[in-house]
Amino acid sequence: MDSSPSSRPLASRIASLVHAHFDRLPARSKPKIFSDGSREWIPMTGIVAVKERTGAKCLPASQIPQCQGLVLHDCHAEILAIRAFNYWLLQECHALLVEEDKSPSSVEQEDGSKSVFIQRRTYITSGDDPSRPSSQPTVNWPAFEICPDIHFYMYCTCAPCGDASMELCMAAQEDASPWEVTRRTGSDHPSPSSDQPDPALSETMLDGRAHFSLLGIVRRKPARMDAEPTKSKSCSDKLALRQVSSLLSVETSHLVAPTDNVYLAGLVLPEDEISPAACARSFSETGRMGSLRDRSWPLLQPDQSSSTTGYRFRPFQILSVPIDEVEALWPFAKPKAISTKERQIDEVEAVGVPRKAKPGNVSSIWTAAPSLSHPCLLTTDTGSKTLPVLNHSKTGLYETVINGVKQGNRQANPTARGASSLSRAKLWGLLRNVLRSSECLVWGDGDNGRSCSQAREGLPATQDADSYEAFKRSEHESTSPLRVRQLAILDTKREMKGWVPNHGDEAWSLKVLVDSNKRRKISGVNHREGGL
Repeated sequence: MDSSPSSRPLASRIASLVHAHFDRLPARSKPKIFSDGSREWIPMTGIVAVKERTGAKCLPASQIPQCQGLVLHDCHAEILAIRAFNYWLLQECHALLVEEDKSPSSVEQEDGSKSVFIQRRTYITSGDDPSRPSSQPTVNWPAFEICPDIHFYMYCTCAPCGDASMELCMAAQEDASPWEVTRRTGSDHPSPSSDQPDPALSETMLDGRAHFSLLGIVRRKPARMDAEPTKSKSCSDKLALRQVSSLLSVETSHLVAPTDNVYLAGLVLPEDEISPAACARSFSETGRMGSLRDRSWPLLQPDQSSSTTGYRFRPFQILSVPIDEVEALWPFAKPKAISTKERQIDEVEAVGVPRKAKPGNVSSIWTAAPSLSHPCLLTTDTGSKTLPVLNHSKTGLYETVINGVKQGNRQANPTARGASSLSRAKLWGLLRNVLRSSECLVWGDGDNGRSCSQAREGLPATQDADSYEAFKRSEHESTSPLRVRQLAILDTKREMKGWVPNHGDEAWSLKVLVDSNKRRKISGVNHREGGL
């Protein structure tokens, strides 16, 4: 998206772009409007790249151990958008690597421009710095960074659940009584560990709508009061954490550096979904994140004396879109809470039939194709025979998800075929395949003639990890990028207080991606290779 001057505000242009893409999705991926006037409603979220010219859809805690990395734990729109962003970024990195392999001297599109979104990082090598011994190794990773003129904005049709929407939630209650708080028993506590927040800080994990008088705290995802509890943190809490950890997942952090512009630049919301007090409390440096304002976790390379790359608290802007614009664009909005008398007057059609609305259970996922002209070599099982072109944008991923798995599959019996491309197993498998197919391009250093194996010495072996837990937990020196990321996240969770880990889906390995049908390929993995 181009941010050139326009008579329309940036927030309005971002909202229009996201809606234009959604409007062109097939009908099966959209909420239903029934013949009697009743309809389904859903929240929608999109992440938009801006280039400068100068409901409760979460798994109960008891079901997490059965996922085996193949089921999405959290299908709230904001979380799916971030996972889709990371999927797209992995594909973008791989497309660039493919281009470099074909034409090492010039990675350009047909119009002569380089990759629109990512570029190789530059380093001060030991040979360029007389103060550094020539024998000191150069660890050129993460290999890529977002181009400096790219910034990312998130657009949501609803305020993020949790702390940022508490005032809105209170105002919408016909019965202002908060939901009862659920006390956690001693058996629910995780084992004490230096890698986990202190359990003593998490004696109580509040439902999304429990205790309106307690603000600025970590909450779990709201659901029906009779629903089995989850340990999935609210979108407000997860977005707040991303203000330190960036938009990058553990997978993309192997390839892309945490520069300033890989953090959200702004959160765009309908103006009636913004509570200034709640947003300031949840996300600003004057609110609950204020204690992190002066903290930093720099990313240092062994041959660098200093670095401006790394993790720190980077608050985003809150941008608003006028209500009338959103109403014109979005027929699937959640009905606003009104009094019984107003509802009788407003919701009864001329024929006297009440219009009803209920939350939809379908999650539609779409990402753009890589920006480079040559398609990525990895195949993607999208579950769709045709990939739509949305608003002149080619498709990179298109899926419809229900209950955490692709439409037509059962959550209770997860399989590689039914797993979303955004699931833990598929994203890890995608990273593994990118590194395997382009290993020397990622890690090699042609300038000093070192071999691929030498370049990778001391770096995390993603495909050799025997479990997802081992893959996520870096055991390398404290200066490694992944270890720095892990420390930044743990420190932030401790400061936020009340962050209860959602354990139970970490013991599986990439063997879960091996399909029993030898003729099939799962996420670009040919069964003849054993899927490993």
